[in-house]
Amino acid sequence: MRDVLGRDASAIWHPSENFGDRRGVDQPDMVVLHYTAMASAVGARDWLCNPQSQVSAHYVISEGGELWQLVNETDRAWHAGAGAWGACTDVNSRSIGVEISNTGTQPFSEPQMQCLEALLGRIMRRWSIPVHRIIGHSDLAIGRKIDPGRRFDWLRLARQGLAIWPKNASASGADTSWEQFAKDAQTFGYRWCEGQEDAVLNAVRMRFSPWLTGSLQDLDVSRLNDLARHWPDDSNDTATS
Repeated sequence: MRDVLGRDASAIWHPSENFGDRRGVDQPDMVVLHYTAMASAVGARDWLCNPQSQVSAHYVISEGGELWQLVNETDRAWHAGAGAWGACTDVNSRSIGVEISNTGTQPFSEPQMQCLEALLGRIMRRWSIPVHRIIGHSDLAIGRKIDPGRRFDWLRLARQGLAIWPKNASASGADTSWEQFAKDAQTFGYRWCEGQEDAVLNAVRMRFSPWLTGSLQDLDVSRLNDLARHWPDDSNDTATS
């Protein structure tokens, strides 16, 4: 549940001064997942509340599953930075940011995954956010950010209807050209720039095939083609950057 100020009834209110009004939109239509890359959840929470940091998020989840809300869901937190998803170039105005306490090198704990799953369900219901609009920071900040990283279990979320996963994608018969990969990447939502081919490939693998390494493979192209066919980006860049 939420009150008129956009607060989650299950979260501990710990307000940050680092927020503003959403630009060009009335409500969020996506969720961006992050890891904190800090030694403790409390340290991350306090940094996101420090005016000198010029960053924030709507939520922080500790390793033990404690949930803090720092910014009202109706407001614009400063978590996405420069980046884009599909046509949207002001992700902060369109999204809710969730920071999960993790250094990037450790497994995500069971309590915090359970907390995240419950929170995502509530957010999606509150704002009618479709499942394909749950993305990672690495998806929108190609070559700049890698969180929530290769240790994050996107498949677990997908099995509960809280994220997406390729459907019946296999390497058999796939067009393994970079041209096809680039076309599907842009259709799905990744921003494609010349010279960033490897960065886009790395972003796709971190989320959907974290065990793969090396050059472009059949499975990379097959999986991304399936994602582009089932979940093409449908955003409109109605918010200004």
